[in-house]
Amino acid sequence: MSLAADQRAVESLLAFWADAGVDALYADAPIDRLAEGAAMLRAKSQPPPPVAVARPVMVRGPDVGSAVAMARAAAAACNDLESLAAAIAAFDGCPLKTQGAKQAVFSRGAPDAPLMIIGEGPGADEDAQGQPFVGRAGKLLDRMLKAAGLEDRVFITNTVFWRPPGNRTPTPQEQAACAPFVERAIALVKPKMLMLAGGASAKSVLKREEGILSMRGRWFEWVSDDKSIELPAMPTLHPAFLLRTPAQKKKAWQDLLTLTERLDRPERPH
Repeated sequence: MSLAADQRAVESLLAFWADAGVDALYADAPIDRLAEGAAMLRAKSQPPPPVAVARPVMVRGPDVGSAVAMARAAAAACNDLESLAAAIAAFDGCPLKTQGAKQAVFSRGAPDAPLMIIGEGPGADEDAQGQPFVGRAGKLLDRMLKAAGLEDRVFITNTVFWRPPGNRTPTPQEQAACAPFVERAIALVKPKMLMLAGGASAKSVLKREEGILSMRGRWFEWVSDDKSIELPAMPTLHPAFLLRTPAQKKKAWQDLLTLTERLDRPERPH
């Protein structure tokens, strides 16, 4: 094709664009859209470069053995329940303390009660009010205790003193870190017997693996670590479990009556 023909072709094309309303250019140089599209497809087919991800720094508390030793030393220095409550609040060896709990939840009830009730751990209501068993389950427990004539004869605490996240069951490690404080509370209150509310409490305190439905209503002997205290202990169903399964209330009531009879008539064989 001659130069004149090329010029006529260009002029014809420009005239076509002008008739179509094109009156401006986006760039001075032409752009090969086919080549540009091919380059984009090649880029998509290549794997992206690896992205460096920073690993979170895990801040760990003391190991279980160290935590237990710390708790044992702090508890041994307490000569009354007030100082024991203060020592628990200051204790940093249980990881639950830094997992969203608002405060330490130690106890409520008579400081010289003949019966000590040990539950599993605080829930949302207990975390807010700073006392154990004050929510719906606690109100059921109070009604049962009143009906059994034990309303003012109990001291209530838990195996752990901070609310587990999501009200989950406390782990054996968390319970172990708090156990010296529970044992010191028993030594200070001097109850005649223990009632263990729920499977997690019974397993932790008695160091047994049976389920609560197997252990409930049976008498066991709890012995302190230093062998200086030995008390009868009865596991029973947790009030929260009774709220979910009302048909089981009869069993828990039988347990409570058996316990009350032994408390008031210790001379009878059991």
